[in-house]
Amino acid sequence: MTDHNSPQGIRAEAIESLLIDKGLLSAEVVDAVITTYTERVGPMNGAKLVAKAWSDPAFKADLLADATKVVNGLGFEGGQVDKLIVKECGLMDHHVVVCTLCSCYPWAVLGLPPAWYKDPEYRSRIVREPRKVLAEMGLELSPEVRIHVWDSSAEVRYLVLPLRPDGSEALSEGELEQLVSRDSMIGVTKLPSL
Repeated sequence: MTDHNSPQGIRAEAIESLLIDKGLLSAEVVDAVITTYTERVGPMNGAKLVAKAWSDPAFKADLLADATKVVNGLGFEGGQVDKLIVKECGLMDHHVVVCTLCSCYPWAVLGLPPAWYKDPEYRSRIVREPRKVLAEMGLELSPEVRIHVWDSSAEVRYLVLPLRPDGSEALSEGELEQLVSRDSMIGVTKLPSL
């Protein structure tokens, strides 16, 4: 949620007001876009996929085999999932996603990309020195864990299936969804144990 008192919030409100005053936008259109990206497009869709995969082995197998088909069957809005591949983290393997060319990103399941994802420094360094970049972002992985970097493109997007947190075995799918973060589905963070 935008802090309306921040410089970005003030700027966004000024631009919105100007566009409405000039007749280029209506308040209804702005509200519809905000509703779309807060209720129908975003990381909550990815969290649903992750929680269901953790809870339902058959769904997980389908998701790992053909995520595009699974996501299309769910009718998520937002696009950018024409070809979606899900990579599952394990105890000895960690996956992280980048788009080295621009900022290709699966909007329907992750929402708007974070600013750091589009930053040239992240895009170049995560490929060359993933362990160091992840550590700088707060994710320390033991040396024996293999890190796999997946480069999204206009043809294919990736989503990380993070490890299920220890202690979450008794939680419902809805409760599991609340544990999943956008950054864990990009692979720059791990979910903490409960």
